[in-house]
Amino acid sequence: MTAKPFNDTFLKACRKEATDHVPVWYMRQAGRYQPEYRAIRAKHSFFEMNYIPEVCAEVTRLPVEQLGVDAAILFADIMTPLKPIGVDVNIESGIGPVIANPIQSLADVQRLHELEPETHVPYILESIKILRQQLSVPLIGFAGAPFTLASYMIEGGPSKHYHKTKAFMYTEPQAWQALMDRLGDLTITYLKAQVAAGAQAVQVFDSWVGALNDEDYREYITPVMTRIFHALKDTGVPTIYFGIGAGHLLMDWNALPVDVVGLDWRTSITTAREMGVTKTLQGNLDPTLLLAPWEKLEFKAKEILDEGTRQPGFIFNLGHGVFPDAKVETLQKLTQFIHSYKRNV
Repeated sequence: MTAKPFNDTFLKACRKEATDHVPVWYMRQAGRYQPEYRAIRAKHSFFEMNYIPEVCAEVTRLPVEQLGVDAAILFADIMTPLKPIGVDVNIESGIGPVIANPIQSLADVQRLHELEPETHVPYILESIKILRQQLSVPLIGFAGAPFTLASYMIEGGPSKHYHKTKAFMYTEPQAWQALMDRLGDLTITYLKAQVAAGAQAVQVFDSWVGALNDEDYREYITPVMTRIFHALKDTGVPTIYFGIGAGHLLMDWNALPVDVVGLDWRTSITTAREMGVTKTLQGNLDPTLLLAPWEKLEFKAKEILDEGTRQPGFIFNLGHGVFPDAKVETLQKLTQFIHSYKRNV
């Protein structure tokens, strides 16, 4: 059997190079909307799917084959590297990550171990190596950003307001800085190990950092994010930064040494460009539109494509992850529409 030629459209777009079609992939493109995923999930816990490289690779590869997207993203969770450093975390159905030993003091931070990827997460590295042999599109590695990881570690699980997290940030500055330092080191180490294993781009998910105002972001978060993205420059692979409800932080992100800025659906591509964002942009269809009539979905997708292709550097994605109610057929049709929309972008 002849191997498929490698599709590097996504990587070209990250670098603002010309492409013959708009590249597309979907956050959380491996998940419960897929019958095949549900069948695998019925046999294994979430973390078990991570621990078995062949299963992890299968789940990662499935949406690429099923949807025809231009990139794969490693199937894992932002919590994956926290277990081995001493965080008692479990993914509970209908809730998300739940942590039994939340951070409450500097002593709690100091008890955390350093991540040793080859010892602590060898299954992740093996999954990446398997996928590089199987995929004909780039593989995206990823990690959670320090603020978002800290929010789970301090709150003990998901939160709507992040009151405990922000209170800790304001009232325990020494402990907060120690936690940012520790999590910054973890993020750099984890992502560099993924790249060494074969990941061809990396995305940092700062899902909940939009809870901060811009002044607090600059004081408490910018230093660690600058350090992370500066360190990742050495890898030579494109870097992506994404968060929810963070439109007010986009110019701060634009100043970071990152290659691609991911937008959620609240800020249009045109607005981001008018603000002065010069990075490659990724986004930003509201995932709820996957449940809308095709005419509405097509109209909104066309609007995003028109805005995104006005200048080089655009990757189509959702403004957040695919959710279980989405249909495979809808994502297939959307992908085909995106690929056929404008040639010689």
